[in-house]
Amino acid sequence: MAIKICAEVFDPYLEIQAYQNENPSKGGAVGATSIFIGTMRDFNEGDAVKGMTLEYYPGMTEKQLEKIITEARQQWHVIDTLVVHRVGEILPAQPIVLVAVWASHRGDAFDACRYIMDALKSKAPFWKKELLATEDERWVVENTDGYKRC
Repeated sequence: MAIKICAEVFDPYLEIQAYQNENPSKGGAVGATSIFIGTMRDFNEGDAVKGMTLEYYPGMTEKQLEKIITEARQQWHVIDTLVVHRVGEILPAQPIVLVAVWASHRGDAFDACRYIMDALKSKAPFWKKELLATEDERWVVENTDGYKRC
């Protein structure tokens, strides 16, 4: 299990490759890898968005993410996980979050990945402030669910 919170722009595919290269011993047991990459949209709640500031509670956020991953591992047969999350100033189209789950079977990988992402959005202490195209700022009070249609 690895959790990384960073203020710099990251390449999700390089993060996955680097993690796999650092942890090669699990390779033979892995039959499925499920990956979710969340990027910043340039709209929310019907408004154009120019950027976002994402804040977190150091120490507490990582502990909550560890708890979420542990809960996933108790429900599904997971071999390994990687969560990378941005904080600080974020622009549209930049990656915000990466969740990768390695398992022997695709069902476990898919289900655990979705669970981790959904729990991260609802339980982890992250706070978003959007900069609208009008130059107004607003705190995001509620995250959209994983099924919302544009």
